Amino acid sequence: QVQLVESGGRLVQTGDSLRLSCAASGRSISDYAMGWFRRVPGKEREFVAAFSRSATNTNYADSVKGRFTISRDDAQNTVYLQMNSLKVADTAVYYCAGKRVSGTILTYTRTQFYDYWGRGTQVTVSS
Repeated sequence: QVQLVESGGRLVQTGDSLRLSCAASGRSISDYAMGWFRRVPGKEREFVAAFSRSATNTNYADSVKGRFTISRDDAQNTVYLQMNSLKVADTAVYYCAGKRVSGTILTYTRTQFYDYWGRGTQVTVSS
């Protein structure tokens, strides 16, 4: 199984950029469809971004489309979430998730589909 560890979260200002990392160990992420989710206190974990196992198909929540980019570095076995033009509403704990799949083109936007999760990294955007 794969272990996932997020990093990169910190306090930033509105309009800043930030890149989150999700380092995987145990297995190659090339066997997994990957996603990013976030949660604020009192709310359900929500989908942010995902890509297929092949990394050729991506999917983004409407709230982040055009501002966030998910990517993968197979050599580093790491998934990234580049976040630009950050807003106060982006403040949350961000989680990386993985699902081992045989197919290569599907993306997964629901938390129930993912089998592996990191512990999260806090992103705080101040005005």
